[in-house]
Amino acid sequence: MRSIRAAAVGAVTLSLALAATACGGGSSTGGGSNDSPKTLTYWASNQGASVAVDKKVLQPELDKFEKQTGIKVELEVVPWSDLLNRILTATTSGQGPDVLNIGNTWSASLQATGALLPWDAKNFARIGGRDRFADTALGSTGAQGKDPAAIPLYSMAYALYYNKKIFAEAGIARPPATWAELTADSKKIQAKGKSALGAEGSNLSENIHHVFVFAKQHGADFFTADGKPDFTSPKVVEAVKSYVDLMAKDKAIPTGDAEYAQNQSVSDFAKGKLAMLLWQSAAANLKSQGMSEDAYGIAPVPVISGKPGSGTQVNSAVMGINMAVFKNTDNLDGATRFVKFMTSDEEQKILNTAYSSIPPVKSAQADAAFGTPATAVLKDTLAVSAAALPQVASESQFETAVGTAVKALFADAAAGRAVTADSVEAKLQKAQQQMPAA
Repeated sequence: MRSIRAAAVGAVTLSLALAATACGGGSSTGGGSNDSPKTLTYWASNQGASVAVDKKVLQPELDKFEKQTGIKVELEVVPWSDLLNRILTATTSGQGPDVLNIGNTWSASLQATGALLPWDAKNFARIGGRDRFADTALGSTGAQGKDPAAIPLYSMAYALYYNKKIFAEAGIARPPATWAELTADSKKIQAKGKSALGAEGSNLSENIHHVFVFAKQHGADFFTADGKPDFTSPKVVEAVKSYVDLMAKDKAIPTGDAEYAQNQSVSDFAKGKLAMLLWQSAAANLKSQGMSEDAYGIAPVPVISGKPGSGTQVNSAVMGINMAVFKNTDNLDGATRFVKFMTSDEEQKILNTAYSSIPPVKSAQADAAFGTPATAVLKDTLAVSAAALPQVASESQFETAVGTAVKALFADAAAGRAVTADSVEAKLQKAQQQMPAA
């Protein structure tokens, strides 16, 4: 899922959505379908540096679809801070769009509401078949053993972005491959009067993505094999503490970043205030903020030791955006035609180039446009060292509860309060108590 979002926290919870009768599009109010076979409503996620950027990217493609099919697509770009709650409200009210983007980590949670169209063999056939899509991307489309609840649209992975000039001034010849090297490099960078590593301590989704990776590197999982929360196991506690310790102990992350929210660390990096940034598919975002591609390098996210791979060498979550259709849309044919259009080779190249993401459609991914050194790092990460976040019904509550716990731990670190194994466990215990009963 796009890391620029702030995780949605609001009055509508998934437990309410699960308890209600799920309804899809088909209403003429609240952003729903207007019951016209020649019109679709589409909620797009905010992928660019602003909503205006997204409209500039998407509207020409929607106009192209209308010219080809006669179907007009009414676009609304929804900020990440609102998107999950908007979707959950739509599942309970029936006043949703026909087609929408979702963060891929939400797939199983939204699947459990019953509101989204299942992509069975028949529906996949309408858009060219399941085999067109990369297996890695399909792994984040819903619960294992069930038909996917959404179709991959944009694929992303985390990488380490580093400022070449700052590194040279600090006498650092290459990007760090391990966390120990990153900590050592941070001291050299700070000795030159620069901040080392950016973070967004109040961005719940960023927190989740990073502690998930740290958990994998410590051989831990937040859920048991049967899908039950397991937030307080010793290895999970150790993993979460090791991430927060980048601020609390190692001083690599500035204490001011404890209050940072959506996109603030990217802005600091683009302005040359930071030497390093852990981000997903950041090139387009950095370019829009005036940073030249020549000014930074891109490398795999560090691991504890060795090089990235599977198991404890995982260095990214499988990130991305999926496209879903509300099951009760009044224009199923038009909706599936639109999904087919957006996942066509031509559109995949256009859109993923605009957002510096990787096409989940295999034939589009092979295009030369995605063969640059920077995209090679992302493609390699997705292929060999990325893992899907838990595809469980309570995943969205997990993001909120544990993301909030990490936010509180960063606040402690910034205030000079000790971050200990006990304090980490206590906050994770509180997070686990907030999870819905099985």
